[in-house]
Amino acid sequence: MTQRCALITGGTTGLGEATARRLHDAGHTVLVTHMVGTGGASEWQQAQAAQGYTFKVYEVDVSDYDSCQEMARQIEADGHQVDILVNNAGITRDGTFRKMGKDKWDAVLRTNLDSMYNVSKPFVDGMTTRNWGRVVNISSVNGTKGQFGQTNYSAAKAGIQGFTKALALEVARKGVTVNSVSPGYAATSMVAAVDAEILEKQIVSQIPIGRLGKPEEIAATIGFLCSEDAGYITGANIAVNGGMHMC
Repeated sequence: MTQRCALITGGTTGLGEATARRLHDAGHTVLVTHMVGTGGASEWQQAQAAQGYTFKVYEVDVSDYDSCQEMARQIEADGHQVDILVNNAGITRDGTFRKMGKDKWDAVLRTNLDSMYNVSKPFVDGMTTRNWGRVVNISSVNGTKGQFGQTNYSAAKAGIQGFTKALALEVARKGVTVNSVSPGYAATSMVAAVDAEILEKQIVSQIPIGRLGKPEEIAATIGFLCSEDAGYITGANIAVNGGMHMC
C-alpha cells in the first residue's frame, strides 16, 4: 500500500482517535487536530506513543476559518501534504427548538458544518493537482432521521451530506473521492454523557442489534473509504447504525 498523509479533525477522542489508529495501522502518516485551548494534547500524544502510535497534533478551532488557514500553513511548513482528510470534529448543544438560544445554534452549525469548508478548503486543491485524494465527512444517523432536541445538530449533519455530494461531483474526474459516514450511537464520551436511563430506554432499546456501536467498527468503514480499494465509491453516505435507521 502506498503511504499517504492523513489529517483527522477531532482526532484525540472517540471516533477520531479510533480512526487515527486505524489509518496508522494501514501505514499512513497521521496528523490529528485538538481543540485549541482545551489542554491534554501532549498527555494524549504520549499515551498513544506508549502504545506504538506516533501522531502529530495540531491545535486548531475548526469553526474559525483563519485558525484553519494557520493550521494548513503549519502542516505545509512541517513538510506534509494531506492526501486523506477525515472531517470528524463535532459538538452537541442539545435543547428543544423552543428553548434553544442563538448561541447553541451558532456553536453547533459553526463547528459541525462550517468546519467542512474551513478545513477542506486548504487541502482539496492539492489533492486534485496530485490526482489522488480521499475526503470522508462524518455525518450522523440524526442527520437523516432527525432527533428530538437536536434541530441544530440534525441540520448540521444533514448539511454535511449535501456538501459531500456536491463536492464529490466537482472533483470526481481528478482522482478524489468524497463520501460521508453516518454513525449511529457508539460508545464514545459524547454518548456517555447521556443519562444512563435515557440511554438504555430511549436509545439502545431502539437499536435492532441491541447495543451501542464500537468506535473501531465505524473507523473500519472510514478506513476502507480512505483506501485504494474504495476508488469507485464517491458521493455516498454510508450508514453504520446497527439498523437503527434504514434508508
